[in-house]
Amino acid sequence: MMSPKALIDKLITYGRMIKFSHTLFALPFALSSVVLSSLYYKVTPEKLFWILVAMIGARSSAMGFNRVVDKKFDALNPRTKNRELPTGKISTFEAIVFIIFFSALFIYASYKLNKLCFYLSPVALAVIFFYSFTKRFTWLSHIFLGISLGLAPVGAWLAIAGRFDLPPIILGIGVLTWISASDIIYACQDYEFDLKHGLYSIPKKFGIERALKISSAIHFLTFLSFVALKYLLNLGTIYTIGLALIGTLLIYQHKIVSPDDLSKVNFAFNNINSLVSTGYFVFVSLEIMI
Repeated sequence: MMSPKALIDKLITYGRMIKFSHTLFALPFALSSVVLSSLYYKVTPEKLFWILVAMIGARSSAMGFNRVVDKKFDALNPRTKNRELPTGKISTFEAIVFIIFFSALFIYASYKLNKLCFYLSPVALAVIFFYSFTKRFTWLSHIFLGISLGLAPVGAWLAIAGRFDLPPIILGIGVLTWISASDIIYACQDYEFDLKHGLYSIPKKFGIERALKISSAIHFLTFLSFVALKYLLNLGTIYTIGLALIGTLLIYQHKIVSPDDLSKVNFAFNNINSLVSTGYFVFVSLEIMI
C-alpha cells in the first residue's frame, strides 16, 4: 500500500505531467463566461461546482492524451525529454488510466449540468483529443489548440443557459485567437526540432520572424473580440480599463520576444498568459458586481 508521502509525490508528478498550473489559461475565461451569463440566467452554486469539475476533467484528460500521443517526440526533444512519460516517472498504462478516469469525470459532470452539455461532451473530447495529432500534418495546429481552449467559455455558458447565444461565441473566438497566437510564439523555440522531425508549425512554415508577425496580427483579433463583447453586452468603464490592461499585456508579450532572442518565450507564454486570463476574469467580475 502506498504511503501518504508516496501518494502526495505521485499526485504532484501527475500535476506536472498535465501542467496543472496552466489551468490558469482556460479556467478564468470559463468563469468569465459564467459571470457574463448571470446578466441573463440564474447561476447556482451547484452549477458552478459541476462546471469546475468539468473543466478539470476535460483539461486533465486532454493533457494526458497529448502526453501519451507525443511520448516519442517528447523523448527526442531536449526541451521535453525530462517529462514524466519519457523518463518513466509515469508509465503509459498509468497515463491511459488517468485519461479514462478524467474523461469519464468530464462526461459525468456534463450530465449533471444539462442534457445539451451531456450530449455534446463526447464531441468536445473528440475535438480536444484531435489537436494532439494535428502537428503531424498541418501548420494550423495552433488554431486547433485555440479551438480546444475556446470551447471552455462556450461550454460554461451552455452549462448555465442550456442554449447557444452570441456572447460566449465571441468570447470563445477571443480565447481561440489568444491561445493560438501565444502558441505560435511558444512553438518558435522548437523550430529546429520541427524541421528535423517533420512536424508542422507556423514558425516552420514561414520562419520565426514572419511567425511572430502572424502571432501579433492574431492577437489583434483577440483584442477586437474582447472589444466587440463590450459593445454587445453594453459593458462599462471597469471592463474598458480591463481591456486597456489586456492590450498592454499582449503588446508587452511581443516586445520581449524577437527572432534574435527567444530566451523569454516561456515567460511570455506562461506568466503573461496567466495574467491575461486572470486579469480578464477579475475585471469582468468587477464590472458585473459594481
